[in-house]
Amino acid sequence: MKRIPYPFMISGMVVILLFVGFMIWGIPYFFRPMQIQSGTATIGSQTELAQVTKIIDEGQIMLNNKNQLYQSMQVEVLQGDYAGIPFQVEYGKHTIRSDNFRFAPGDQIYVMVSKNPANNELQAFYVDYQRSMPLTILLGAFVLAILIMGRWKGFRSLIALGVSMIIIIGYVIPHILSGEDPIAVSLIGSVILLAVTLYLTYGWNLKTHASVWSMMLSLLLTGALSLLFVSLTRLTGYGDENATYLMQATSFQIDPRGLLLGGMIIGALGVLDDLVTSQSAAVVEIHDANPSLGFQQTYQKAMRIGQDHVAATVNTLVLAYTGASLPVLLIFTLGNGNYGFLVNSEFLAEEIVRTLVGSLGLIAAVPISTIIATFLIVYQEHLGEWRALLGPETSDEMVHSH
Repeated sequence: MKRIPYPFMISGMVVILLFVGFMIWGIPYFFRPMQIQSGTATIGSQTELAQVTKIIDEGQIMLNNKNQLYQSMQVEVLQGDYAGIPFQVEYGKHTIRSDNFRFAPGDQIYVMVSKNPANNELQAFYVDYQRSMPLTILLGAFVLAILIMGRWKGFRSLIALGVSMIIIIGYVIPHILSGEDPIAVSLIGSVILLAVTLYLTYGWNLKTHASVWSMMLSLLLTGALSLLFVSLTRLTGYGDENATYLMQATSFQIDPRGLLLGGMIIGALGVLDDLVTSQSAAVVEIHDANPSLGFQQTYQKAMRIGQDHVAATVNTLVLAYTGASLPVLLIFTLGNGNYGFLVNSEFLAEEIVRTLVGSLGLIAAVPISTIIATFLIVYQEHLGEWRALLGPETSDEMVHSH
């Protein structure tokens, strides 16, 4: 009788234990109904889709020392309790608006319908433009570009993206809103994202194993740095006005600092994904091009690639956060504000900590991922019977033969 290799026996036992653990703990935890109760109306909860049927009046009006276009429109609500009811909606008479476009019959908008407290009559107010069609076209272009460029791997990456959204919407958000610790939920969600999306996209192989292990270590380091510097800078998590609104909208207390840390962990995961998988891929390609290279030479060549990558990624990260905060920076400069105070204000200090901690995590991820990937690829022959369990070097269409 042929002996079953010990790695297969041990792996089988681990899989059985994980399955039993999931049945006992996982199913009640992940699939129990969430008790989420909102204390106040939230964004979009009182809006209805409507269609412009007629432009009643339009012209120019002076508002806040600015001459701008206004329009009075007749609209018909298309859904909800007020479907089929016509309303007159003013746009540009009472608030600053853009003169870049005009509404025309057939355009669809979102309106908020309420009762006038003076005479108890229904009235409608403009909320926003309905952008579903252009957003759908943009999404279609994105999907098509991914499929053309990535082919089968691009298709798997789209499935992984869908899984990521399901985990965030179906697990992370409900469990935080049900009162669980945001840090614990974010960490569990990140681990699930790693395990599912990376293996789904890149397959079961040495490159993916190196990426997953490297990202686990880098994520733990980034989380520890986030916890340390959020504590040292005494950030409360209330720098974002949405966090304050969330505290008021829920019937229980959500830890705003934990929410801030959880957001940093999930945000770092997205950036680390790109860098770590690129480093693992670089090691595989270097070794495939010259299998005679030893550990040190392969590591040094991959590190030179990683240094260029991390320099570009960090710069991109800083510019992205600066772009998001640009209106605030312009307002502050316009008012001749004190930049020393600006840097110390919580809303900007949160972004500074988020950017610098994320950058430190990126920098640390380069040597971590390069060492792990180089060790696995260069010394794979020394893994013995375990090597068969780890799959090929990579699942790329090009076959790597040494």
